[in-house]
Amino acid sequence: MNDTLVTLVGNAATGVEFRETATGGMARFRFAVTPRRWDREKQLWTDGHTSFYTVWAWRTLALNLSGSVSVGEPLVVHGRLKVREEEREGQRRTFVDIEAVAVGHDLTRGTAAFRRVLRGEPALTAPAGSAERSGAAARPEGFTGPGGADGADGLGDPGDSEKPYGSGTKRSTVRQKAGKELASVP
Repeated sequence: MNDTLVTLVGNAATGVEFRETATGGMARFRFAVTPRRWDREKQLWTDGHTSFYTVWAWRTLALNLSGSVSVGEPLVVHGRLKVREEEREGQRRTFVDIEAVAVGHDLTRGTAAFRRVLRGEPALTAPAGSAERSGAAARPEGFTGPGGADGADGLGDPGDSEKPYGSGTKRSTVRQKAGKELASVP
């Protein structure tokens, strides 16, 4: 197998489009990568030329992407590089696609909370803002994440912005409950 594997760091330029196909789910979105360089003369960072890629994902990764990624979020994409040329309106155009193997949020630019998807619990992968995902009934028992039963972010006192993770008591409780749920999964 002579695939070219690449890892790109950038931002989601469009929302994730998800479709069901005969072989499972399929998702795609545009991905923008802008290099930054230090300009010694001006003593500041400058942006280079932005490159755009179409990221394709299949099956479980596609479903998880649709429920996890929004426009503008910083991501790391790892996958197979595919370059194709097409002729449109008399002009040859080059398209660069990435067939994703793995996609994750870039934690150098923010935090994320991972949720393992349990079989038979589609609310965890439902697109952001959907009725399935926003309803309290779709949340696991004891969930205290954004919009949870107590309205807090699940990281401690909602008004405690001085500490990055609040007091930590709710955080450990959520981990303990999640550990019990995962232990019972076949």
